[in-house]
Amino acid sequence: MIDKHSSIPIYYQLAEQIKGRIHRGELAPGDVLPSERDFAEQYDISRMTVRQAITSLVNEGLLYRRKGTGTFVSEPKIEQAVGGLTSFTEDMRSRGLEPASRMLHFGEVPAPGDVALILGIAEGDNVIEMRRIRLADNVPMALETTWLHPSVVHGLTEKEAESSLYSYLEETLGLIIGRAEQALEASLVMPEEADILGVEKGAPVLSIERRTYLADDRPLEVVRSKYRADRYRFMMDLQRAK
Repeated sequence: MIDKHSSIPIYYQLAEQIKGRIHRGELAPGDVLPSERDFAEQYDISRMTVRQAITSLVNEGLLYRRKGTGTFVSEPKIEQAVGGLTSFTEDMRSRGLEPASRMLHFGEVPAPGDVALILGIAEGDNVIEMRRIRLADNVPMALETTWLHPSVVHGLTEKEAESSLYSYLEETLGLIIGRAEQALEASLVMPEEADILGVEKGAPVLSIERRTYLADDRPLEVVRSKYRADRYRFMMDLQRAK
């Protein structure tokens, strides 16, 4: 199973074998991986080589380590295509997952300076702020803070905001959402956010800022989210310019 005379590194061969077992369902999410010693004895290779293979799969997000317990198979990541303007609720339902939100804060607050600039209001003017945990099948996926232009979403209540905000805006208020600008970067979770997301302190997250505009180009919202990097990834279909 391991070709020690191949030009392909041994750690890479072992990593591909483990990966194949995961993809074939022989190792399911939550299963504990055999120990480094077991792998080393089975394939007659060094434990250092085994550790290198496992570390590469941990870095890919296919495995995760739990201190004092072992190495486990990760849950599959949720993929979201970058390009369409959809809500979290729509994304999860399209994947057969049950979306939900847990509201941490809802109410009017003075607009932070950068948010006020984007929404086209004066700094300190009130905006509607929502801070929510976004869940899929009851598992935390993201921590999201949204600031909404108060004159655009007049009448919005916490109860209405707890479900799909975009559905409420389009179906109840009759607004037409036109476009959004979105930026994504890698960062580390803050200590106070780790417990909320169910990840270790200092774990990697995907930080996203979205600025959404109505069809008439009026600013609607600023959304800043932190997605679990171990459960989420974004896909892009790129075309070469002609």
